[in-house]
Amino acid sequence: MKLSKLVQSIDPSITLLITAKAKEMKKQGLDVVSFAAGEPDFDTMWHIKEAAKRAIDEGFTKYTTSSGISELKEAVCAKLRRDNWLDYEKKNILISTGAKQSLFNIILTLVNPGDEVIIPLPYWISYEEMVKIASGRCVFLKPKGEKMTAEELQKTITQKTKLLILCSPSNPSGVVYNEKELKTIASVCVKNHLDVLSDECYEKLIYDGKKAVSIASINDKIKEQTVVVNGVSKTYAMTGWRIGYAAGSEEVIQAAAKIQDHSTSNPCSISQKAALAALNGPQDHIPKMVKEYQRRRDYMVQKLNSIKGVKAQKPEGAFYVFADVSRLYNKKINGSVKFCQELLEKSYVAVVPGAGFGDDHSIRFSFATGLEHIKRGLDRFQKFCEMIK
Repeated sequence: MKLSKLVQSIDPSITLLITAKAKEMKKQGLDVVSFAAGEPDFDTMWHIKEAAKRAIDEGFTKYTTSSGISELKEAVCAKLRRDNWLDYEKKNILISTGAKQSLFNIILTLVNPGDEVIIPLPYWISYEEMVKIASGRCVFLKPKGEKMTAEELQKTITQKTKLLILCSPSNPSGVVYNEKELKTIASVCVKNHLDVLSDECYEKLIYDGKKAVSIASINDKIKEQTVVVNGVSKTYAMTGWRIGYAAGSEEVIQAAAKIQDHSTSNPCSISQKAALAALNGPQDHIPKMVKEYQRRRDYMVQKLNSIKGVKAQKPEGAFYVFADVSRLYNKKINGSVKFCQELLEKSYVAVVPGAGFGDDHSIRFSFATGLEHIKRGLDRFQKFCEMIK
């Protein structure tokens, strides 16, 4: 069979490739320390698993409404009011098979062939491929500082610009846009009639007493131009359950629902009941989880910055450290992909190349793993850096 030109243009996820290779090496009996996977190492809470078991026992195993069950949409609306000061109705909510599908649905709904989509660097790997599939054109904005400014955004906008993808807290950098910054960005978007896709999957994983703000909450005008995407994977340690959601104008959400009707139909019925329990149930595990992540983050950043040739910024959110290792490159190791390949093959440490995130100078470490695991892996990493220097 001859593959389509579209699928041949899509690059595989470097994160999934590294993770798969690390798992295969572990199966072979090799002692691999992996910092690659972007998922919590905590278990799903007991009451969430019990809700799923009840759903099975009660026979809630059939098709549901393609866009998600009514009760879960109500819970999402309540969550957005409670946490984000956003007022939506059920008609404004689309439940999908993970936030990745939510993002994909919205990009396919909004982007026409040739439309420009602004993506600040560094960016989550799949944004670029999603825009490609929609036949849009990615315009990568490289900020002078850690975060994109309103002025930089304004200079990047053209007559073909359709959408801004904003991820805060950011995967992979962990930067968080504060309310003041979002107000200036929102002003530019409103002025230029620029739609916003706001990826807020890491909103609860914020450190040093800070709080995530949704750009949609700035004012009614920007809310009309924004689709908010979130899910239960990161906050509730439910990556495998695959439940995400999008909130936006009725017109956009109902259009996106048509795409879902003809792709996956409804998300897993059992997972929807589990997500309902997650959103409506106790939330006291979140500060405990954040406290532990912050402890790991602090150790990882301090350790990485103690290694000659490595520079790591302290992330404000998410559970990644994006470290610049370009000063360690040489004739053999001339980029992040080769660096990560050598690190995995020689020291049995798995990290993700920054090239996939639009920054070939850096590599991504996840601290969603135990502290002892982190210490062991970073000791190996230090020895590797000293060996290649």
